[in-house]
Amino acid sequence: MGFIVFFVILILVIVPCIKMVRQSEAVVVERLGGYLTTWTVGLHFKVPFIDRVASRVTCKEQVVDFPPQSVITKDNVTMQIDTVIYFQITDPKLYTYGVENPVMAIENLTATTLRNIIGDLELDETLTSRETINGSMRDLLDVATDPWGIKVKRVEVKNIIPPAAIRDAMEKQMKAERERREAILKAEGEKKSTILVAEGNKASAILDAEAEKEAAILRAEAKKEAMIREAEGQAQAIRAVQQAKAEGIKFIREAGADDAVIQLKSLEAFEKAADGQATKIIIPSDIQGFAGSVKAVAEVVKDK
Repeated sequence: MGFIVFFVILILVIVPCIKMVRQSEAVVVERLGGYLTTWTVGLHFKVPFIDRVASRVTCKEQVVDFPPQSVITKDNVTMQIDTVIYFQITDPKLYTYGVENPVMAIENLTATTLRNIIGDLELDETLTSRETINGSMRDLLDVATDPWGIKVKRVEVKNIIPPAAIRDAMEKQMKAERERREAILKAEGEKKSTILVAEGNKASAILDAEAEKEAAILRAEAKKEAMIREAEGQAQAIRAVQQAKAEGIKFIREAGADDAVIQLKSLEAFEKAADGQATKIIIPSDIQGFAGSVKAVAEVVKDK
């Protein structure tokens, strides 16, 4: 019976002394109140009643979002700024023994550092220099937290909240700037539109002038072609008349016509010439001799 009791007591004492350390964790162990060692990943055993676990810390990167802090700029403008800190525990021993409540210490250090940095900047610089503020705060906090076993990885200014009056003035300024840009864009659009219309009118006038020029050329060419064809037609008519006359004379000659026939044909021609308005015809003497029955001089007058 006593052996069983001893065995149970032994188990109750030894089992709690077996510790398992998980990945990304570290365990700080003390012996008789003083620092002994830091356990990392694996199975560990501590001496009962002599060793104790002082702290169990995580080595993962941690994020802390601090509430807005009241700061004053160089030009005496009070605003609210809240920050986000990314840090990692690099030395569990220093983190355990370096400072009481490290997160609160980082928050207070962040507030004082932020006030010092913003105090050297004016309002406009504060609103446009977030990257500069983030870099300066990270460098200063990293140096200050190094003795605590903490590595500050990144600092981000989350929000910058100016006073209500400043926000109203900024909104009015932004509205005026937008209206100014709108007016400039509208004026540039109208200018471009006017230029395009003028260029279009110019191009249209040039095309009209070219079309009119081509039309005049075509009209001149058509007139020239008509005159040429008319002249060719007249020339052909003259050639046809002359050719007909030449063929008639040739026919008469080939027919062996005597002087009497020729004089008769002449008389017929004069008869045709007399067929018209009031006309006076003088018949040659050789035709008079042929027509002895006709008067020596025949005057034919026909009135209208």
